[in-house]
Amino acid sequence: MSYQALYRVWRPQRFDEIVGQGVITTTLKNALMTHQTSHAYLFTGPRGTGKTSAAKIFAKAINCHHLKDGEPCNECESCREITAGQMNDVIEIDAASNNGVEEIRDIRDKAKYAPTQADYKVYIIDEVHMLSTGAFNALLKTLEEPPANVVFILATTEPHKIPLTIISRTQRFDFRRISADDSFQRMKFILGEKQVEYDEQALWVIANAAEGGMRDALSILDQVLSFSDNEVTLDNALLVTGSVTKDLLQKYFTQINQHESAAALETMQAILDEGKDGQRFIEDLISFARDLLLYQEAPEMVDLTSTGMSKAQFETLTKLASPEKIYLMIDQLNDIQQEMRFTTHPDVYLEVLTVKLAQLTGETVSAQTATPVVAPTEPTPDVTALQQQVQELQKVVKQLQQGPATGRNETTERKPKKKATTRQVQVNLTKVYPILEAATKDDLVNLRDLWDDMLNMLSVPQRALLHVSQPVAASHDGVIVAFEYSLLYQKAADDQSLEDDMEADLNRLSGSERTVVFVPKEQWPTIRRDFIDQHHLGDHSDAAKEDQLKRNDEDDDNPGTEEPIDDKMVDEAKKFFGDDLVEVKDD
Repeated sequence: MSYQALYRVWRPQRFDEIVGQGVITTTLKNALMTHQTSHAYLFTGPRGTGKTSAAKIFAKAINCHHLKDGEPCNECESCREITAGQMNDVIEIDAASNNGVEEIRDIRDKAKYAPTQADYKVYIIDEVHMLSTGAFNALLKTLEEPPANVVFILATTEPHKIPLTIISRTQRFDFRRISADDSFQRMKFILGEKQVEYDEQALWVIANAAEGGMRDALSILDQVLSFSDNEVTLDNALLVTGSVTKDLLQKYFTQINQHESAAALETMQAILDEGKDGQRFIEDLISFARDLLLYQEAPEMVDLTSTGMSKAQFETLTKLASPEKIYLMIDQLNDIQQEMRFTTHPDVYLEVLTVKLAQLTGETVSAQTATPVVAPTEPTPDVTALQQQVQELQKVVKQLQQGPATGRNETTERKPKKKATTRQVQVNLTKVYPILEAATKDDLVNLRDLWDDMLNMLSVPQRALLHVSQPVAASHDGVIVAFEYSLLYQKAADDQSLEDDMEADLNRLSGSERTVVFVPKEQWPTIRRDFIDQHHLGDHSDAAKEDQLKRNDEDDDNPGTEEPIDDKMVDEAKKFFGDDLVEVKDD
């Protein structure tokens, strides 16, 4: 049999074998034991944290007839077939390559049929965020009304790309990054089972380089085993990961804090000559500075074993730099790390960084971290003259407040104030009327059902602006949104990005493109009445039509009943705007 990678050979087959996700595995086991499983689950989290493994274990457990404490037996025929990937009723789908509507429709159609071998048919859709909008809409109906004996498990690393309508119909579990200690213990267990000699410091280097991914840690461990002929040593782990030894980091840190720029440059160049990656060097230096800072503030929180340094070394290094200086060093390291992502000459940035760090002194740190204080200055002659004028004006105001003036002159008589004029807000009727021509009540009701979901997809400032708005008319191709205040309407009308985002989100939720048009709420009755007049709705004369629209628009608390309401006119209005928007009142 050909060689298999460690992460495949040692893939978890029980919930208890999943590393670092105790809360999630306990919840799933309890649900299985109490028969309270859901029809759809959403597993989210970084890569290599156990999402797909948990999905496969759940598929085995829900179909296992010898379940014990929520764990599958892994010995029955069903468990063995699912482990080998030969069970027809457990379907794994990669959404990155099957993201079209037709693929999801095929799943929807086949999900209706009962399972052939197992008790439950389980669909595991990996990287589900890659599905298209149409595919999500095709999947939505199945999740909303799932067939019996069918379970969907959706896995993704980017949950923010999944529509809220999908998320709300699933049970969501967030897988967290795996700690370096958990990765270390898992690798230690695996190497012990394989009877391979290893250096614990090498395992710590691999665990830190994996950055929270168990699969990444096992992949790096596989590389180290191949590189060193089935042996794990510290030097080989450092070479494979591109990490920097603690000795070189201590030497570099000591030189820059003793302001030895030339020596620090030589050490940095020696690190690069060994083939170390510049980005990895910065990351290791940030982690090193973090350990020193943490040791200064809370020594008990630092695990000396994981750092590979002794207590005496920590005591010596912490005397070289104050916490304020380490803060400043970490800030500069972060800035350089961001800049190095877009350059092909990282050595230049590292040289500049080394010189800057070596030139940091106590005075420099104090100047950059202290709050600036503005020293008082002597007033200039101009300022003195202005102060005198202010004092004279204050005296005049005080005299006027003590009693009314006995006489008036031309300069003190009040002039009549001009009345403020309000600017009439212009509405683009060429966009409004086509929507009104095709507007129906059903479209408006459907749009209002999606309105809250659409608001949640917008940014906070956009939601705040739309808080005082509501859709008043809708067709299959457009929607009219009325704003309470003209000022907010004008701000929304000038914000093209708001209109684009709303159209995109509505398209994503409803599956159809809609044009969004804004109107002020105070002008909406007039716009609606003008539209009815211009399109000759009903067979009434203009006078009767105007009188009838006036009755519909007025908000009279004591309506009369002298004249009968024209049913045909009301029916026409309800046809265009819906029953819930048309209110008939008598004068």
